Amino acid sequence: MKLLLLLAVAATITAALAQPKGPASTNEQPPDPKLQPKEPDKDKHEFRALVFTKTGGFRHDCIPDGIAAIKKLGAENNFAVDATEDAAQFNAVNLDKYSVVVFMCTTTEVLDSDQQTAFEGFIASGHGYAGIHSAADTEYDWPWYGQLVGAYFKSHPQIQPALIRVEEQSHPSTKHLGEEWKHTDEWYDYKESPRGACHILMSLDQSSYTGSTMQADHPIAWCHEFRGGRAWYTGLGHTKECYTDATFLQHILGGIRWAAGKAEWKQEEKKPATTNDN
Repeated sequence: MKLLLLLAVAATITAALAQPKGPASTNEQPPDPKLQPKEPDKDKHEFRALVFTKTGGFRHDCIPDGIAAIKKLGAENNFAVDATEDAAQFNAVNLDKYSVVVFMCTTTEVLDSDQQTAFEGFIASGHGYAGIHSAADTEYDWPWYGQLVGAYFKSHPQIQPALIRVEEQSHPSTKHLGEEWKHTDEWYDYKESPRGACHILMSLDQSSYTGSTMQADHPIAWCHEFRGGRAWYTGLGHTKECYTDATFLQHILGGIRWAAGKAEWKQEEKKPATTNDN
C-alpha cells in the first residue's frame, strides 16, 4: 500500500514538472530604459572641417597630398575631415555641419551667388575660414571674400628657400616656431598688404630670397576676426613636400583649430621700446 502511495505521489510531481510554463505575470514591469547601457556615440570628434579644393584656373598638383595630410591631421587630433570640389555643398543646411571650411589651393571663381550668400551666412553664424596658398588667388570679383582672406595674390618668383620672421609666437599656428623659420616654397606677392586689417603672424625677410615685387614689409601669414567668425590664411603650401613637412603641418593644424574656434588665442600687446635718458 505504501509503495502504491509513493508511486502516485511521484507521478503527480512528474506531471507537474512537465506542464508548460504560463505567461509571465502581468505585474512584471518593463526594464527601465535609463538603466540600460547607452549605445556608443558614433561621432566623438571635437569638430568637423570641410576642405574645399575647387579650381577655376591653375590647379596645384599638391592638392591630393594636401587633402591626405589634413585628413591625417584630423585622425590624429580628433576632428573629422570631409573634402570636396562640389560647390553645391555650399548651402546653409550642409555647411551647418562644419566648424571651419578650408580653402586649400582654390583658384579664381569657385562659387555662384547663392553659394556665396550661404558661405557669408556660415561665417556670420560664428564659424571659421582657413585659406592655404592660392586661396588668395580666388574670387577676385567678390569683395566680401577679399576682406575675408585679407589680401589678393599678385605674382610670385620661382620656388626657393626664404627666411620667415615669426611676428606672433603665441598663436596656435606659430607657437611651435622660433623667431625665424627657413622654408622652401613659392613666395606670393600680394596686391596690398593686410597689415592693419589683420593680425600679422609671419612675414618674409626680403633680403633672404630674390624676385619679390613687394616693399620691405611682406606679410605671409595672418588672421583676424571677421563679421562674426574667424579667418586664418597662410601663403605657404605650394609644393608637395610641404605636406610631409612636420613644421608646416603643425602650422596649418594650429590655423585650422583656431579658425574652428577650438584653440584660444589672445594677441599679445607689443611693449613699447624703452630708451635710456642719461
